[in-house]
Amino acid sequence: MNTTNLAFTFVFLFGGFLLQSLTAQELFKDKKLYLNEDGSNYVKFTFLTQAWLRNMEYNPGTTINNVERTNGTDIGIRRYRIQMYGQLTDRVFAYSQFGENNFNAVSSRKLGFFVHDAYGEYAVDKEKLSIGMGLSAWSGLSRFSSPSVGSILGIDAPLFLQSTNDVTDQFLRKLSVFAKGKLGKLDYRIALAQPMSITESSNYDPTINEDVASFSSNPPEMQWNAYFQYQFKDKESNLTSYNTGTYLGNKKVLNIGAGLVYQEDAMWHRNAVNDTIMSNMFHLAADVYYDAPVGNKGQAISVYANVTNYDFGKNYLRNSAVMNPATGSNNPDILNGSGNGFPMYGTGTVFYAQAGYKFKDNLIGNTTLLPYASIQHADYEALEDPMSFFDVGINWILAGHTSKFTIAYQSRPVYNTTGEKIERRGAVVAQYQVYFN
Repeated sequence: MNTTNLAFTFVFLFGGFLLQSLTAQELFKDKKLYLNEDGSNYVKFTFLTQAWLRNMEYNPGTTINNVERTNGTDIGIRRYRIQMYGQLTDRVFAYSQFGENNFNAVSSRKLGFFVHDAYGEYAVDKEKLSIGMGLSAWSGLSRFSSPSVGSILGIDAPLFLQSTNDVTDQFLRKLSVFAKGKLGKLDYRIALAQPMSITESSNYDPTINEDVASFSSNPPEMQWNAYFQYQFKDKESNLTSYNTGTYLGNKKVLNIGAGLVYQEDAMWHRNAVNDTIMSNMFHLAADVYYDAPVGNKGQAISVYANVTNYDFGKNYLRNSAVMNPATGSNNPDILNGSGNGFPMYGTGTVFYAQAGYKFKDNLIGNTTLLPYASIQHADYEALEDPMSFFDVGINWILAGHTSKFTIAYQSRPVYNTTGEKIERRGAVVAQYQVYFN
């Protein structure tokens, strides 16, 4: 039985169990299956779908099945998620998530369903210290290195904060041992992760380049992750690793945070006399998050700012193309690669900011609007010119995060292979989200 069939069989059996519990025991309340009378022990099931419709200008030289294209329209499933988690006893918590990312017309069919998270944890102290192990997003660096994708402010998360996304991890999830908890207003997470083999990554290139770092294919050293945030106002839940994008005015949150990711000898490059030079990967970040109601009619504001110093080694640079509709490029002079790719990651300093404003409740019937804007601005060592990626859009909040429609305009720079910016290309993206939580 393949992974997809196994997953849906499990969901079917789990759903049948929920239905039986609802009719026979009446213990299904608050979208949870209660395991005891007071509801402190429970199991919960959620799902999320984010579907995209895009029209975009492609990078110069883009090809689809060897046919050159300058622009186009595509439809895809940006994310699909099923979560199953629960407080099984007063001290034992289990979490599992599976689904797929970036399924579009050029994707391999029936192969995208995979495990995202699978871990268990034990509460040594219910508030101060829990210890867990498995495949998880208990990562370091920053707030949105582990974003709750169902509640993000814009049309997508700031993906650059997932520094090893699908290179030595599984779409940000890592095989790790972690500790997390709250010490008064200080929320912390620390994880020791084993990086996954770079040879299994789609980004793998066995070439060791001169004066340009890449991930080493040597057996990796362990990776340290940490993130600390001081919560001045309302305390946020740390039940799972995923941090809320916006509360839509349901909380008043002001956090200042800092974090790191460190791995010894993670990178390598050659020098002028062909010696292999090893270097450490060391990232540092600091951020501030404010999300709160304003006024008395449901209005709310959400603001996030981040500064990250990335050290991937000398002149490291990596493109990213979200749900790329292209299959190739015939222009070797374009650094970005095909489709909508651009240099998202690199050694250097990155500034990021996003802000949104939710209008009053019942602005349009029983719905409302939430416009937003964000910018990622980076000074990467390997580029002659700074990199700036813009995203501006508006959410139509139909039923909170359960049902919302988002439309956005994104603008990315295009570089030649010498690192000079030669032009900008744009995309209009529409998303419909359904989230049962």
